[in-house]
Amino acid sequence: MSEDRLISLDPESGRVDADAGGGGKGLYWVLRNVVLGPVLRRLFRPIEEGVANVPVDGPAILAANHLSFADWIFMPLALNRRVTFVAKADYFTGSGVKGFFQRGFFAGTGQVPIDRSGGRASEGALRSGMKILESGELFGIFPEGTRSHDGRLYKGRTGVARLALQAQVPVIPVALVGTDQIAPPGRMLRKIMSPTVRFGEPLDFSRYKGMDGDRLILRSVTDEIMYAIMEMSGQTYVDEYAPSAKEQARAEQLQAIQGWIDARRPGRKEEAAEEPDGSGDGEGGRS
Repeated sequence: MSEDRLISLDPESGRVDADAGGGGKGLYWVLRNVVLGPVLRRLFRPIEEGVANVPVDGPAILAANHLSFADWIFMPLALNRRVTFVAKADYFTGSGVKGFFQRGFFAGTGQVPIDRSGGRASEGALRSGMKILESGELFGIFPEGTRSHDGRLYKGRTGVARLALQAQVPVIPVALVGTDQIAPPGRMLRKIMSPTVRFGEPLDFSRYKGMDGDRLILRSVTDEIMYAIMEMSGQTYVDEYAPSAKEQARAEQLQAIQGWIDARRPGRKEEAAEEPDGSGDGEGGRS
């Protein structure tokens, strides 16, 4: 990853500028309480449940399902504390007027960029999450890794479990319902309705202290978190990673489109018209 893409994250050391994103606290407060928050509340009237399950201070991980880009707006809106997420590095590297304002918004609110290509950059993002938790903040994460393309809940990545065990902090499962109706993938806004943001009871994994290197333990912890999200959201669970399922669905869709096109080619219709149906042979034998 090139140097200009790091912005506030150094993937080698996990260092985040402005004290793990703390430099955006002022802008975050203004956006939430003055500029965007009041407008969003009045327009969408979100339903918020289980807010008392989120600690009023101290570190915690908020692990949520991911249906829409609106998820990272409505979930923090329900809380009086700031929630820091990782965001695609592309949000920090755009050009032109849109890129300027996009960079200012994400960097100003203290979001942490992540390179989705994986590897060492992803390791850096996890270290950044650790620093945010060590500073006593709330860290938001979508264990599926990407938005669900069909509304179902997909297999979680084990990074959330590693963070929970290494930082020894509670995990608050979060279920977002209806955000995909408001802003489905590929759309900024489709429908104005009340989404539900549901916070579950904290999950304590202190019994696994010191076992963050055990892959089976990490998978077990992650599955427990995803099960809690499933119970709260009512989604159908799919034991498959979302990116793979999305790619397969895209391939099937392209195949179906190609089949539809092939079936309607002029040559196909002419061939069908020339093929004998077998009924003429009997009639041709009559004298």
